[in-house]
Amino acid sequence: MHRTKLKNHEYETLDQLEADLNLMFENAKRYNVPNSAIYKRVLKMQQVMQAKKKELARRDDIEDGDSMISSATSDTGSSKRKSKKNIRKQRMKILYNAVLEAREPGTGRRLCDLFMVKPSKKDYPDYYKIILEPMDLKMIEHNIRNDKYAAEEAMIEDMKLMFRNARHYNEEGSQVYNDAHMLEKILKEKRKELGPLAEDDDVASPKLKLSRKSGISPKKSKYMTPMQQKLNEVYEAVKNYTDKRGRRLSAIFLRLPSRSELPDYYVTIKKPVDMEKIRSHMMANKYQDIDSMVEDFVMMFNNACTYNEPESLIYKDALVLHKVLLETRREIEGDEDSHVPNVTLLIQELIHNLFVSVMSHQDDEGRCYSDSLAEIPAVDPNFPNKPPLTFDIIRKNVENNRYRRLDLFQENMFEVLERARRMNRTDSEIYEDAVELQQFFIKIRDELCKNGEILLSPALSYTTKHLHNDVEKEKKEKLPKEIEEDKLKREEEKREAEKSEDSSGSAGLSNLHRTYSQDCSFKNSMYHVGDYVYVEPAEASLQPHIVCIERLWEDSAGEKWLYGCWFYRPNETFHLATRKFLEKEVFKSDYYSKVPVSKILGKCVVMFVKEYFKLCPENFRDEDVYVCESRYSAKTKSFKKIKLWTMPVSSVRFVPRDVPLPVVRVASVFANTDKVDEEKHSETLEDSKVGESILHLEKDKEDVPVEMSNGEPGCHYFEQLCYNDMWLKVGDCVFIKSHGLVRPRVGRIEKMWVRDGAAYFFGPIFIHPEETEHEPTKMFYKKEVFLSNLEETCPMTCILGKCVVLSFKDFLSCRPTEISENDVFLCESRYNESDKQMKKFKGLKRFSLSAKVVDDEIYYFRKPIVPQKEPSPLLEKKIQQLEAKFAELEGGDEDMEDMGEEEGDMTETPSMPQLQAPLASDLDIMPYTPPQSTPKSVKGSTKKEGSKRKINMSGYILFSSEMRAVIKAQHPDYSFGELSRLVGTEWRNLEANKKAEYEGMISGYPPVLPPLQGPVDGIVSMGSMQPLHPGVPPPHQLPPGMPGIPGIPPPGVIGQNVSPMVGTPAPGASPFGQQIGILGPPGQQAPPPYPGQSPASQPVLQQPSTPMFVSPPPKTQRLLHSEAYLKYIEGLSAESNSISKWDQTLAARRRDVHLSKEQESRLPSHWLKSKGAHTTMADALWRLRDLMLRDTLNIRQAYNLENV
Repeated sequence: MHRTKLKNHEYETLDQLEADLNLMFENAKRYNVPNSAIYKRVLKMQQVMQAKKKELARRDDIEDGDSMISSATSDTGSSKRKSKKNIRKQRMKILYNAVLEAREPGTGRRLCDLFMVKPSKKDYPDYYKIILEPMDLKMIEHNIRNDKYAAEEAMIEDMKLMFRNARHYNEEGSQVYNDAHMLEKILKEKRKELGPLAEDDDVASPKLKLSRKSGISPKKSKYMTPMQQKLNEVYEAVKNYTDKRGRRLSAIFLRLPSRSELPDYYVTIKKPVDMEKIRSHMMANKYQDIDSMVEDFVMMFNNACTYNEPESLIYKDALVLHKVLLETRREIEGDEDSHVPNVTLLIQELIHNLFVSVMSHQDDEGRCYSDSLAEIPAVDPNFPNKPPLTFDIIRKNVENNRYRRLDLFQENMFEVLERARRMNRTDSEIYEDAVELQQFFIKIRDELCKNGEILLSPALSYTTKHLHNDVEKEKKEKLPKEIEEDKLKREEEKREAEKSEDSSGSAGLSNLHRTYSQDCSFKNSMYHVGDYVYVEPAEASLQPHIVCIERLWEDSAGEKWLYGCWFYRPNETFHLATRKFLEKEVFKSDYYSKVPVSKILGKCVVMFVKEYFKLCPENFRDEDVYVCESRYSAKTKSFKKIKLWTMPVSSVRFVPRDVPLPVVRVASVFANTDKVDEEKHSETLEDSKVGESILHLEKDKEDVPVEMSNGEPGCHYFEQLCYNDMWLKVGDCVFIKSHGLVRPRVGRIEKMWVRDGAAYFFGPIFIHPEETEHEPTKMFYKKEVFLSNLEETCPMTCILGKCVVLSFKDFLSCRPTEISENDVFLCESRYNESDKQMKKFKGLKRFSLSAKVVDDEIYYFRKPIVPQKEPSPLLEKKIQQLEAKFAELEGGDEDMEDMGEEEGDMTETPSMPQLQAPLASDLDIMPYTPPQSTPKSVKGSTKKEGSKRKINMSGYILFSSEMRAVIKAQHPDYSFGELSRLVGTEWRNLEANKKAEYEGMISGYPPVLPPLQGPVDGIVSMGSMQPLHPGVPPPHQLPPGMPGIPGIPPPGVIGQNVSPMVGTPAPGASPFGQQIGILGPPGQQAPPPYPGQSPASQPVLQQPSTPMFVSPPPKTQRLLHSEAYLKYIEGLSAESNSISKWDQTLAARRRDVHLSKEQESRLPSHWLKSKGAHTTMADALWRLRDLMLRDTLNIRQAYNLENV
């Protein structure tokens, strides 16, 4: 197959051929036995292949590396032809080959073999669950070959990712872990050797190692995006947080324990995560926002709290770091409430914009339609009991933000407009303006609400179609009456005209001899029918009247007369001061009269509005040119726009204007007077304005009864009901009085009724997070509540106010307009009181009500909000409890420390070297429990370690020792973590008097060790022995002169000058006599040693009948009950003078011990991956035991045992 691929040129590089050959060799080695001939041949062939590959790689290294350097130093012309891209690719090949050909010193083993291809999913399925971004050298080589890396830094990041994955998955100290560390170091050194990448203008430079710095790591890059900077700030805040003692709390969270160390951890925790994985995701830009990183941190802290005991230090550290995380996020992102739009202001702004748009609506000539409606009376004579309402009153309500509902504002606007239609003729200007404004209102309303996409309101149900139907219906009713009125009016005008002519002719008979003409002359001026003239006013203080000549005649006496229509100026009409007029505007009146031509003062021109701005008359001054848009009725005191200009044709010639006139409207002459009146009344209206701004206008509602088929007799049920000036409907949520709670509970009305004058409602109850049982690390939305299983019937007297509970989807997208944001809650889960579980549901119940019930108006956000979670209300409380507890423990430590210091001042004892690893019994049986935090340094911790251990004697420990055995018998398959949680639950549920009994039993026990009262000669200090921790080398020397260990009393012998302890059988003797073999110097409290058999000459002291609690060997961290500690307690026995048979363990030999198959099955074979060169796993474990005794416990040097 390989030969075929070579012939077909399927191998692009030598690495591809090597990978296939390696795969073939590994398959053969995996299938065949190590001692077989095939296996040996495979090994030999691999060696030959590696040697040949090394030779070829050396050539490539010379060609790729040295040729690049030589080309840079040869001639400038050829070096300039090399592109920067090729140089970058050559550098990446050199770095890749450096990793590929790295060998282990001494053995010559190639370090990259296990990094060539990713592990098989079949053989290592858990690898792809733990490692989210697998990477291997084959993939890196493919990316280099295909120019996938835009920069050298990208390849380096992939290399580092591969090494991080190896260290993360494999145990520290393993071969792969060490190889990854070594290869990363080689890569770094090779890159340093090459120097920074040259710029375009430096390609021809003979020096590749430039002095200037160009390589910047992504972590310190000044080009980090703002989001990357925020993520890094959050990560560093959690990582670098230290307590008041300077201890970094994040040390235990940096890396997960391995499966071999804590196999049950991966059974209990379904989604393991550590800070190394979070950092890997951050470096790979997998976090799009801060919340996604916070979720991973919270999951990590939840895992720690789930697996560890609530009273452990790691549990407290998780809570503290959880708090630090949230505080850091809050500092970076600010107050999350600012992201929620203020719906009240948005509704008021929408109503204000709608009102301004309607009141400013103008026609083509720039006239506001609302000007004519300003004259509408505030009260309709047909409905005198209704409160007065005008546009001015509505304007004040809008300015004072009294409207919270669009439908109420629409009702008020339509009431004014419909009143204008009712009180005016269909052909009047007011009627037409009212219809136009109402239609325009609907149009702008729909645009602002986007047809319900932004604001969903009952007001949207009234459309333009409904308006047209109402107008048509109204016209059908009013038109016949108006036609009849017009007929009577024309007849009356005709009679009046005839009467006026008759009365004017009664002065003489000259009226019978009129001579009509189309023009006449007077004082050298010619006047024609259709001309506009100034007529002398009746009073000298008034302006001349404007009259349009319709008829001219001369009577028999020779006097000339004119008859025509009179035009009024704005100050000659009756109107409101708010009305505005065009400049030079006059109005055609309904007044006609005759005037002697002798009273004409001069000529003027009145033009129709459609021509005035475009044309101008010849030979007329601007001040003698007027514009007319409307007619004025003196009887009704109303204005009406002129649709058709029917005045007589004038003899004046009109020419186009050079520049059309702008449309300018001016205020009425009465405006200033009105302003003075307003100023006079401003003080009296001030108080009313304040009251109006506080009181919101409410929509008219009514009680809506409903029939209930299954209702109780005597109860009247309602869908909508007013109680204590509060309108309630089915589906509303209300605050309920709750005794003993910080916040009132929330109830939802599903039924409400009145019985015997008292009102009640029935519905489910929503509870707040502090009313549920949950882990302190759980996070909740700020306004989150939970639907409980509790449904109650409550009197309405317990209602404190209205609120609203929204589903998660609605909470993100909308709000009811009449509810304050402080009273809006979110509910997405149901809380089951029986199993204390929170389960999400699809949505809240919806109610279908009758049409008489007023629906809520809903405002939809233009962009969904992003609600942030906040810590549990129990978090701060739990942290304070744990801090108080640990402060109490530290206080006890300080007391012991002070006592030790005082005694240390009195006497001084030569210090002896300390052991850094405890001796252990049953080493081959008891599994190793990894430390839960980074151990402190040995220096300065001698006194505190001993004093801390005495605190472990508590009622909980005694209770745990009894209850654990009971629970273990009931659930033999439970893991240690599950048993611990059950024990903790039982302790929490225990009655207070029972807890007091356990505490009382403990108080009768003596302390572990009393402080020494005087110097003791020949004593070795073991008061602060530290457990062996990875990375801390064990000591290989003990104090000389041990007899067996000369100079040290044999086990069971107590030193001189030791004060008797409470509860000892006799003065000067101690119940710990058989257990104390080595005592510490004065001022130090030593742990119990690892005892042996007492000599026959020593008297055996009586043990107490109850078990004696002895402090466990020192740990890197204080634990209330670990598996080793429980084994230690359970090992106490009154029949034995020692806890373990450590002397027998030291003397045991493989040849003397014969194990049954059952005993072999219980051996901790999982400690070792394979038996290696040993025949059986038992032999391998014996060898491990010997090495541990020799190297870790220094038994060989202490006892001079050559055969160990």
